[in-house]
Amino acid sequence: MAAPETIRRGGGDYNRLAEPAWPDPLDTSYSKLSGARWNAPGSFGVLYLNRGRRMARLQIDHKLAGQPYGVEDLDAEEQHDLVGVEVVELDWRDCLTDNGLEGVGLPATYPVDATGNEVPWSTCQPIGQAAYVDGLPGIACRPAATGAEPGDEELAVFDSHTHDVRQTNRVAFDDWYWDS
Repeated sequence: MAAPETIRRGGGDYNRLAEPAWPDPLDTSYSKLSGARWNAPGSFGVLYLNRGRRMARLQIDHKLAGQPYGVEDLDAEEQHDLVGVEVVELDWRDCLTDNGLEGVGLPATYPVDATGNEVPWSTCQPIGQAAYVDGLPGIACRPAATGAEPGDEELAVFDSHTHDVRQTNRVAFDDWYWDS
């Protein structure tokens, strides 16, 4: 296996989906408590960001996949705000490129394995832990959302580096989701 690699990311159009009632959409405490793809429960917090509005829309659609209703059936005032986030340009653990994935032991087919099944969080969490221990700001990765294409990406910002991100705006669901 090759050594883990980094990739330069930051700047550009990043965003976070936030429930309207969240007073601080950049807070990582819930992620620390519950865990997610790159962090085990109770380990450290992670701020999960999308690259571009298209990716944010895909995340909403992914959450609703398999439900007997669509986004148009939901109360817009209870749906996710889109929070614009400025990210300092830094070197992140590379889980975007084939070489980067090989370096952390993930298949080139990530976010799915060779059989088409989603790579489980339990496989990704040790990779996040190692990057955290290495002092990296987080993980630049391919998204697992349905409909994601090559070139789509996410950033998982570790709580030790939330000082490297800044909220730029916050837009209500009806004012961003339907906007082409």
